[in-house]
Amino acid sequence: MKTAMRAKDSARLSAIRLILAAIKQKEVDERVELTDADVVGILEKMIKQRRESIAQFEKAARNDLADAEKFELGVLSGYLPQQLGEAEIQKEINSVIAEVGASGVKDMGKVMAALKSRLAGRADMGKVSALVKARLSG
Repeated sequence: MKTAMRAKDSARLSAIRLILAAIKQKEVDERVELTDADVVGILEKMIKQRRESIAQFEKAARNDLADAEKFELGVLSGYLPQQLGEAEIQKEINSVIAEVGASGVKDMGKVMAALKSRLAGRADMGKVSALVKARLSG
C-alpha cells in the first residue's frame, strides 16, 4: 500500500484499499482474527465478483468499466498464491479420485470437497469442477 502511495498509483491504491476493507469487514463481522486461508477465500470471492462484472460490462459495451475491473482483477490476483498448472491440477484430481474411490459423476461432490481444501487459492475452482466432471463422466 505504501509503495502504491509513494508511486501515486491511485488505481492500485484503490484496489488495495478494497482488499483491506473486505478483510477488516470480515474480521469485524465475525469478531475473529482471520487466517491466511480466510484471506485467500476473501480474495477468491473478490476475483469471482470482478470476473462476473467484466462479463456484464463487456456485454453492455462498457469497455471503460470493464478495463477498470480487469485492472483490479490483476491486482487481486497478485496477492493469491502461485497458481497450479493444468498437469498439476490433473494430478491432484486423479489422486483424490483414487482416495475417495469415485466411480462416476454421482461422486463429484466428494471429490470437489476434498479438492477444495487442497487447491484453495491455487486454482480456479470453476475450471477444476469442469475437469473433474469430464474425468468422472469419461
